[in-house]
Amino acid sequence: MVPKVIGILGFDGVRTLDLTGPLEAFATARLDGDSNRSQPCYETIVIGLTRREFVSECGVVFKAKETMKTAPALDTIIIPGGAGVRNADTIKHALEWLTDRAEATRRVVSVSTGIYALARTGLLDGRSVTTHWRFARDVAEQFPKLHVNYTASFLKDGAFYTCGGGTAGIEVALALIDEDYGARVALSAAREFGMDLRPPGDDERLIDPSQYQSGPTERLAELPAWAAGHLRDKLSVDALAERAGLCPRQFNRLFKRIFHRTPADFVEHLRLTEARRRLLIPRSTIESVAASVGFKSADVFRRAFERRFGVTPRTFRSRFQYGIQNIIGEPGTNQTAIISYRSVRVNSHQNKFGPKSVKSARRLAAMPGINGREIRSLTGRGTTGI
Repeated sequence: MVPKVIGILGFDGVRTLDLTGPLEAFATARLDGDSNRSQPCYETIVIGLTRREFVSECGVVFKAKETMKTAPALDTIIIPGGAGVRNADTIKHALEWLTDRAEATRRVVSVSTGIYALARTGLLDGRSVTTHWRFARDVAEQFPKLHVNYTASFLKDGAFYTCGGGTAGIEVALALIDEDYGARVALSAAREFGMDLRPPGDDERLIDPSQYQSGPTERLAELPAWAAGHLRDKLSVDALAERAGLCPRQFNRLFKRIFHRTPADFVEHLRLTEARRRLLIPRSTIESVAASVGFKSADVFRRAFERRFGVTPRTFRSRFQYGIQNIIGEPGTNQTAIISYRSVRVNSHQNKFGPKSVKSARRLAAMPGINGREIRSLTGRGTTGI
């Protein structure tokens, strides 16, 4: 897949959010590729109007990748707002370039007051547009051929998109991602900003939540991270289903299909995995660990821990306090590396090694299946100090 090329103009006096908001949105959009590697959907290029370096309204210095003379063919052109674009000299440099490029460019977008540059080209005459609310009346007066909408977040009219200020630049970028790659990619990008997708226009009645908000699969994908941060809460099927916005029956069916285990087993796995980490914290008790990860009692916790890992919490803790580290499996498997400051040995059925020198310890750390980092994490020292 060849990424679509997005060109965004940069100039002295640009508004930082109008420039960086759309850039970040396009950079976040990615498609799943081969070998579990994601591929960028867009290549973003900042194009300097007069020179490569320019300074934003708030004093941030940017360096453009290209200038108007060197810019390649573009799929989409974005004109951000800012005090600079309302300057006659700045606009003068952009007008001819925009007019020449517009015909060969699939989409042209003005963010906030970027409409001043685009409107002067005459390309917006007779079209419905919007802009920052503070400048909407001025735009209507200066460009009477435009049909200015005072309330819309962003509008589309043919190949031209216009939007308001603030986060509207990000909203219109997400809408373009939705057009190009569909709701799944756009929703994934929107979640990075804590935003929802929305269609062009200002009529909230036209927004269909089922089309522009996260679907059941997306909401379930967010559950593991949320549940891991709320282990002490009641994580019943009803509670999880409510979090996902589904009825319990549908939630149960969909959860098993996606995660290949029941919600109860999944929650127990999260709790026990976190409990195993907390057991190694000095001065923590088994009772406090059990309560901290949401078990009703220490007895219930002990039984669940032993059922899953094959050892009791107390045995697990004592082994690690004396430096026992699994090489491959969970605690209780047959193969473990027993580490202390002065000796290292490996137990694997009938094979026993007892190197006591630093040299032997280094050899052990280099053996397949044994991670030197794990040795350091247990001893608190590097392999040279074993």
